[in-house]
Amino acid sequence: MLRAARRMAPGAVLVSLVASLMAASLIGGCGFRLQGSVALPQSLAVVRIDTNDTQSDFYVGLRKALLAAGTRVEEDRKDESIAVIHIITDNSAERILTVSTLNVPTENELTYTLKFSVSLSGHELIAPEEHHLIRDYSYSESAQLAKERERAILSEALANDLVSVVMRRLSSLSGASSGAVQ
Repeated sequence: MLRAARRMAPGAVLVSLVASLMAASLIGGCGFRLQGSVALPQSLAVVRIDTNDTQSDFYVGLRKALLAAGTRVEEDRKDESIAVIHIITDNSAERILTVSTLNVPTENELTYTLKFSVSLSGHELIAPEEHHLIRDYSYSESAQLAKERERAILSEALANDLVSVVMRRLSSLSGASSGAVQ
C-alpha cells in the first residue's frame, strides 16, 4: 500500500483518503449493521422463551441471537413482569416432489413452519404470526447419507432464516413501551 501511495501524485493520495473517509461515514450513517447484530428495545432486556421443544434448531438459534443482542434469557416461569416469546409451532416437514420412472424419489421439498407471539405483563406485543420457509433439494439413493446430512443442514439454515425474521420483528418493537400493544 505504501509503495503504491509513493507512486501516486500527492493530490491523488489526498483524494483517495477523502473518498475512503466519505465512504466510511456514509456506511456508518445509513444505519448499516453487521449481519446478526440487532438492537432490541429495553422492554426485551430480559425474556423468557415459552416452548415445548428446547432442542429444535430454531430454539437454539433464537437463544443465541437473543444473547448476542445483549438480552438475558430467563428460565423462571413465575416472573410475569418479563417479556415472553411464545413459540406456538416449530416444526419441519418433508414431502416428495418428483419420482423417477422406477418410482424412486428424486426431489424433495423441506418446509419449516414457525408460529410465534410476544407478550409483556399480560399485554400482547406481537399477535400470533405464522411463517413458512420452503427449500427443494435433490435426492439420490446412492448418496443417502450425504443427502440426509444435506437435509439436516437445510433444516438448520431455514431455522436460522426464521430466527432472523423473528429478531427483525422484535427490533421493530423499539417504539413499544411496556404494556403498549403493537
